[in-house]
Amino acid sequence: MVAATSALAICQQAPVPTRIRGAIESIDADTMTVKARSGELFKLHVAGDMSVSGVVKAELSDIKPGSFIGATTVPGPDGAPKAVEIHIFPEAMRGTGEGSRPWDLKPNSSMTNATVAESSVSTDGHTLLVKYKGGEKRVDITPDTPIVTFVPGDKSELKPGAKVIATVKQLPDGSLETSRVSVGRDGLTPPM
Repeated sequence: MVAATSALAICQQAPVPTRIRGAIESIDADTMTVKARSGELFKLHVAGDMSVSGVVKAELSDIKPGSFIGATTVPGPDGAPKAVEIHIFPEAMRGTGEGSRPWDLKPNSSMTNATVAESSVSTDGHTLLVKYKGGEKRVDITPDTPIVTFVPGDKSELKPGAKVIATVKQLPDGSLETSRVSVGRDGLTPPM
């Protein structure tokens, strides 16, 4: 009975997030506290080799055939993937996370990191055909789809109020550590 109760308690524990999206509440040399969009506070250990990327607004015209992008999509009313955000990777990040997989931005969302093969405009909006190892996907973009790109960042940008996405992992003691943070610039909330 005790073993069954213990197993049930373990199964009911909240899953450890792999990304925390929110605003920095406080930060020092070793710790960053982020208030997630849900309102929950997360205290993150800052890894000594933490990398920081800036996230800035970009335009649809910045996406060309051959661009390496990330597209977060959800199924539209017709089942076709509709982009809820697009991020353009700098050339140095080409190949990062290439492929298509479930994503945690919204229910039923997926992330596809791929190379733009074709770009077309129709009366319904803009469509990209993206190709990745093992597949391809058509992505519909509306005029309201946020488009951003990454630029080199610096730890000095991490200050209270900054909007961030922190990639986290759980340490053996149960605490969370971040080694990669993307921070919105000029008041931008990173959309991914």
